[in-house]
Amino acid sequence: MHKQSKINGHAAALRIANFDTDQVMPKQFLRGIDKSGLTEGLFYDLRFDEEGKPKPEFFLNQPAYATTDVLIAGSNYGCGSSREHAVWGMQQFGFKAVIASSFAEIFYSNAMGNGLLLVVLPEDQVQALMKEAEDSGAPICVDIDIENLTVRTLKHEFKFTMSARHHRMFLEGLDVIGLTLKYKPQIDAFAQEHWKAQPWVKDVARRTIDRLVMSS
Repeated sequence: MHKQSKINGHAAALRIANFDTDQVMPKQFLRGIDKSGLTEGLFYDLRFDEEGKPKPEFFLNQPAYATTDVLIAGSNYGCGSSREHAVWGMQQFGFKAVIASSFAEIFYSNAMGNGLLLVVLPEDQVQALMKEAEDSGAPICVDIDIENLTVRTLKHEFKFTMSARHHRMFLEGLDVIGLTLKYKPQIDAFAQEHWKAQPWVKDVARRTIDRLVMSS
């Protein structure tokens, strides 16, 4: 992850509630275990017809929306299975943030842990942003101040919240492992005290393997 204190993006609306991860990234694009090659699969059934040809009516296929990198989505976005590919695909396509009134819990954790910002606003505020985006006929400029937790467009300004843990991860560019390593001295100190009080549990896996090797 890289440090992010602000996102200056271009937002468009996807007015579909309960948009699940199979719609974000269909199952046929989950063959690989790495993060590559997922751009084609993003929103595949909305973007392409049965012959694989782009649907001209879908906004992301229109030249006017080529700069879209922030999605204003319906409630419960990212419900369904826990596939992390849905997050990776959105990032590979160029999305930096999603704004909605609610997200599925696992999708939220996957996204925030990978640096895809999810902004939760009350439903009436999301609807106001959707209307502004739809009325414009093109992506609207949106400034998301992560440090001060505000979303600003030409017509609106809203406050949002996030956990202190996620706030720090974005501002300092930390993933979950990186955040954990910030506490390495405390972790090491706890381990030393734990092994001092219960020495028989220290390196038990290594000692077991050594015994098995010696007896074979």
